[in-house]
Amino acid sequence: MASQEQKGAAFAALHAGDPFLIPNPWDAGSARVLEGLGFPALATTSSGLAFTLGRRDGGATLDDVAAHVESLAGATSLPLSVDLENGYDDPARTIVRIGEAGAVGGSIEDFDGTAMYPVERAVERVAAAVEAARGFGFPFVLTARAENHIRGNPDIEDTIARLQAYERAGADVLYAPGLRSAEEIRAVCHAVGKPVNVLAMPSLSVAEIFGAGAQRISVGGRLTWVAVDAMTRAARALLGGSLAGLDAPGPPGAWLA
Repeated sequence: MASQEQKGAAFAALHAGDPFLIPNPWDAGSARVLEGLGFPALATTSSGLAFTLGRRDGGATLDDVAAHVESLAGATSLPLSVDLENGYDDPARTIVRIGEAGAVGGSIEDFDGTAMYPVERAVERVAAAVEAARGFGFPFVLTARAENHIRGNPDIEDTIARLQAYERAGADVLYAPGLRSAEEIRAVCHAVGKPVNVLAMPSLSVAEIFGAGAQRISVGGRLTWVAVDAMTRAARALLGGSLAGLDAPGPPGAWLA
C-alpha cells in the first residue's frame, strides 16, 4: 500500500502530465473495482456517499465523510480527492480533518446550501482552505468550485470571474460543474492558468472534453446511479417472477483484498 506522501506526490504529478479520468466510487468495494480497472486516481461523490447512508445529497456529516475517506484510503493505493461540498462551514478545519483521514486532495464549493457566497467571502474561504492544505507534510491538491451552472445561474462570465479569483487565492485546480458544451469548457480553460476539472456530461465525449482543454474529468454520482439503475431493473424483474436479471458475474478476486 502506498504511503500518503506517495499518493500526494502521485496526485500532484497527474495534474502536470497528460489529461486523466478521475472516477467517483461510492464505497470501498467500488473503489477497489476502479483501481483494478486501471484508473490513476479517485474522487469521492457527496451524492453517492449520502445514498449509501440512505440520505439525499448534502445529508452526510463531516464525521460521515471522514469515516468514508478512511475506508476508501485504506482500501486502495490510489490518490483520493474528496468532495467537501461547502467545507462544512469551516473549510480549513475540514481540510485538516480529511487530510488526517487519508485524503490527498479536496474540493470546496461556493454555495452555502441555499445561495452562492458573495465572491469576496468565497475567496476568503478558498484562501483558508489553501493555507490548511499547505500545512501538511505531503502535497495536497486543493480544488475550488464555482457552482453557478448547477445552482440556477449559468452565467459563464461570472463563473470565469469566480474561478480567476479562486486561482489568485491559491487553488491548485479549478472546477465549474455543469458546463454543457465544448465551447463553455474551452472558454473556462483559456481564461485560467491552473488545471481544470470538468464534470462528465453524456452529451460530450472524453475526447471532446480533453480537446477543449480540461486536465481531468470526474463523473460525480453518475456511476452510483448506473449501479442503482441496474439493481432496480433486476429487482423489478424479480418482483415480476424473473430471475434472469440476477445472471451477472462477480468481480475478479484480484480486485478485492
